Amino acid sequence: MPQSNGSILTRSVWSSNLESEFSLIRSVIDSFPLISMDTEFPGVVVRPDAGDPSFRHRHPAAHYTVLKANVDRLHLIQIGLTLSDHMGNLPTLGSSNAFIWEFNFRDFDVARDAHAHDSVELLRRQGIDFEKNREFGIDSVRFAELMMSSGLVCDDAVSWVTFHSAYDFGYLVKLLTQRALPEELAEFLRLVKAFFGKSHQAGSDSLLTLHAFQNIRQMYFGKVDRLVQYAGVLYGLEAF
Repeated sequence: MPQSNGSILTRSVWSSNLESEFSLIRSVIDSFPLISMDTEFPGVVVRPDAGDPSFRHRHPAAHYTVLKANVDRLHLIQIGLTLSDHMGNLPTLGSSNAFIWEFNFRDFDVARDAHAHDSVELLRRQGIDFEKNREFGIDSVRFAELMMSSGLVCDDAVSWVTFHSAYDFGYLVKLLTQRALPEELAEFLRLVKAFFGKSHQAGSDSLLTLHAFQNIRQMYFGKVDRLVQYAGVLYGLEAF
């Protein structure tokens, strides 16, 4: 059962402490190889035509076209990462508390960049300070360099636990490659599998995703091999 003592604290990561926090992650990833994530981005600015008769039954390629249009135009604001072992325990870093990570990026300029107004206002109410992000936030190029050597990606020993994660992976692939998403869905899925492996079983939201996964696994998948048919499936972009 997961640990119950102590508090769960968020380690807020900025440009000034980015390297030291990645050093901590590298030191614990072998013991906590389950990773869940949540991304914050400035909403959705390109939407499918709701009047289209096929709107509710779009092909995965059509879903990807909309996803790519948004991810290519917009900038990532924040990534939440939660690391866990297979029993649900979180890293304590030698203390009585457990820790999750929140990475704050500088790329998004609310005064200049495309965004959905309602989404940005919601993020403001939730406590995101866009001006602080611009001044003290993380450079995405440096983040990508450190993430590639962190043990979080390109490692079959880790598993990414996600929920409706197509946009999350879209922004991470854009960040890691430092270019627009591929034109074709198949190439995007190839990159997702190359970076994050095949185990996509479906901040505070990343912690919620992880806890939900642990509970679902215990209740409905008594044996690990019963999860295999769902591994590597991105909601809306693939079928199992």
